[in-house]
Amino acid sequence: MLQTLKAGACLAALIVADLAIATPAFAADPAPAADAAAETGADIVVTGTRQGEAKAIETKRESLNIVEALYANDVGKLPDQNVAEAVKRLPGVTVANDQGEGRYVVIRGINPNLVNVTLNGLTLPAPEPDGRQVKLDDIPSALISSVVVTKAITADQDANAIGGAVDIRTLSAFERKEKRFFDARAAYGWAKLGEKHPYEADAQAGGRFGSDEQFGAVLSFNYSRRPIESENFQASTNWRAPVAANGFVVPDSYGLRDYNLVRTRIGAVGNFDWRLSDTSKLWLRTSYSQFKDNETRDQFIIDNQSAFTNQTATTGTFRGRGSVRVRRREEKDNTKSIATGGSFQLGGGTLDLAGGWTRAQKRDPLRSEYNFRTGGTALTVNYDVGQLPYNETVTNTVAQSAYALNSVNYDRRNAVETLWQGRADYTLPIGIGDDSSIKFGGKYLDRHKTNDRAYETYGLASGRTFTLANVSYVGAQTFYDGAYPFGPRIGYDTAQAYLAANPGTIALNAASSLNNALANDYDVKERIVAGYAMATLNFGGLTLLPGVRVENTRDKSKAKLITAASTLTQDFNSFGSKNYTDFFPSLSARWKITQAFMLRGAVTTSIGRPNYPDLAPYVSVDTTTTPRPTITLGNPGLKPYKAWGADLAAELYLPGQGLISVGIFYKHLDNPIYTQSVINTPGTYAGQTFAAADLVQPLNADRATLRGIEANFQKRFDFLPGALNGFGIAANFTHVTGHANMGSIPGVAARAGDIPLFNQSRDSGTAQVFYEKYGVAVRVAYTYRSKYLDTLGTSAATDQYTDKNGQLDVNASYQVTPQLTFFANATNLTDAPWRRFIGNRDQLVERERYDYTVRGGAQLHF
Repeated sequence: MLQTLKAGACLAALIVADLAIATPAFAADPAPAADAAAETGADIVVTGTRQGEAKAIETKRESLNIVEALYANDVGKLPDQNVAEAVKRLPGVTVANDQGEGRYVVIRGINPNLVNVTLNGLTLPAPEPDGRQVKLDDIPSALISSVVVTKAITADQDANAIGGAVDIRTLSAFERKEKRFFDARAAYGWAKLGEKHPYEADAQAGGRFGSDEQFGAVLSFNYSRRPIESENFQASTNWRAPVAANGFVVPDSYGLRDYNLVRTRIGAVGNFDWRLSDTSKLWLRTSYSQFKDNETRDQFIIDNQSAFTNQTATTGTFRGRGSVRVRRREEKDNTKSIATGGSFQLGGGTLDLAGGWTRAQKRDPLRSEYNFRTGGTALTVNYDVGQLPYNETVTNTVAQSAYALNSVNYDRRNAVETLWQGRADYTLPIGIGDDSSIKFGGKYLDRHKTNDRAYETYGLASGRTFTLANVSYVGAQTFYDGAYPFGPRIGYDTAQAYLAANPGTIALNAASSLNNALANDYDVKERIVAGYAMATLNFGGLTLLPGVRVENTRDKSKAKLITAASTLTQDFNSFGSKNYTDFFPSLSARWKITQAFMLRGAVTTSIGRPNYPDLAPYVSVDTTTTPRPTITLGNPGLKPYKAWGADLAAELYLPGQGLISVGIFYKHLDNPIYTQSVINTPGTYAGQTFAAADLVQPLNADRATLRGIEANFQKRFDFLPGALNGFGIAANFTHVTGHANMGSIPGVAARAGDIPLFNQSRDSGTAQVFYEKYGVAVRVAYTYRSKYLDTLGTSAATDQYTDKNGQLDVNASYQVTPQLTFFANATNLTDAPWRRFIGNRDQLVERERYDYTVRGGAQLHF
């Protein structure tokens, strides 16, 4: 299930630190400032796991903009399974999950579609068809050198970053102190739920070559395989009292979903550098990542309640319908990238060039489901809603032959996004203040995104018989540690063989197939041309970064009008285009009051472009819905989000590697996009005239605002004597409030008050206790986020929320020699579920559990 950010390798190479970096977002040859400081004799002499933290604190002290970051290290401090899960421990950052694994980054409660993600400074494509959010779980964590999260962008960064920007960087040989290096790591684990065994391995080799070590090369490879089982209790989105329920509140459905899947990741990186001279350098960055997900989902459902008897406030009996389903899904994603560039001293300044090609593909060659169900009142069911999850028990005997085939669908999808991009940046010193400079440049981005869906759904042909008894098998019969009986399951391969042996058993449902197949197809081209100018002005302890950016956006989109005359092979017949130009002024400031205490501030502007399927000018006419036809429309006229924000932060650097920081922030958004639903309206759509129909379309609302406070504290107890000074703590907390004004959306304006923002947890934070000395490193971390809105209803009583979540993780390692380290870790020791509810916490929508996983392994370093 998709929740709120998937993963592979245990992120044993990443260190979490509250960090700011004054590095251009495009710098694909990143040499972290702390490394540079070390090379010039700065006081960074610690080794082992402390080194990354020391670099982080020192770099934050010297940074100019407002960011957080993760740095690679020899031994991981926490058992984070991927980049997304690691960044959730930073102030103001949470994640959206899938199957208990982090997938998308959510910064300060802003939708992941509004976060700009780059690889080595160049924009990454989004392989999924339904939005602009980039999956951070597709890139194996072992291939990462650092991850930088920018919260207040500067003029030299892409403006489409209302939520912020995430730059993932892979390793350069010039970042390592060793002339030659080789690292290898392997891990093997055990997941309690399903007793499955994940494993992974990665290797990295590189070095500097040539008479003056002017050439550098790094090769990295990763493989991981993670079998997963999750148990999902599917409750109800309708907790209103049924007509026959005598006024008692009863959920209208009950379901059990058992997921069994295997996720495999393969990744490779090849990075090459050539330092032509002290003032000129060239670089080449290549990467490949592959993600495969093979899933079987078994499901049992009870619905269609009637004839209630024996009712109390929490218990009773009803007649209902049973369904048994199986879904088989295969997903094959891959992302390829190649980028090149260089840095040159020219005319007294520095010219940086970067350009590249990236292609991301998400392909579902199989996404099919069988559904067998009984008649509407075949089951006699006792229910008890006095506990959560609640229970419904079938009390009569129902033969498997009573479950007849209701439907089977075959669904195939293919989404591809290709990017060509290039940028140039020139920095020139100026004689104002102390070591000031101006910087200007431009970027060209050409994006082509397509989505093609092939969908066919079939029902039982007239006069034919096909029942559960033909294809069932007995699998694991208990659910949630034996709390619920699961019953028979469908053998997907057996069902396929039955249809092959009995042709004519099923018949195509042409209308449903047509709408699902065509309405999801689109072809969108987006071209962005940008230019900017900014300055870095130093006046003693005060540094100012004023700047302005201009971006011209041109969209061209194709989609399909769906009518009674449409066919599954229909080509695009609806077209849209849009052209607009925007200016984005910004100002960042840093005031070093002392070397230990400073203030930072920023005022920024940004943009959030609509999702591709929302821009596609399709029209889907579904006449099978009751009581009226449903018309679903795209909207090529959607306005992009526009935002301005303000940040203010104070930082105190403690003696002996410590930090206290507090920040406040505010953001105002114009034109937020919500989905409109208008009931019972006449009109002509896709060539058909309707006296009354229900319309569904994305539209712009008026405005939204959010504000919050972030606090971060980290300190090693170096003031304690002897072995005790290996202890330390790290903690951060973020409180965010926000709302949207929905007055411009018909049908929603009647809602009283303001609407919470999607994905916004009011409270989030991480607390860590650690010990690192004598080669021993132990770290325990608890990460928390409060509930957030994920689906907007017609009233507050029907809004759906993802519930609060708190997860405990632990990691331990021992460095036997400088070359050999053993490690062990455990994730989700609290068995934290993914839980959703409607209106209030007692009205459960679904609850999915994963239990804990343990891993152990070894790492070599030469």
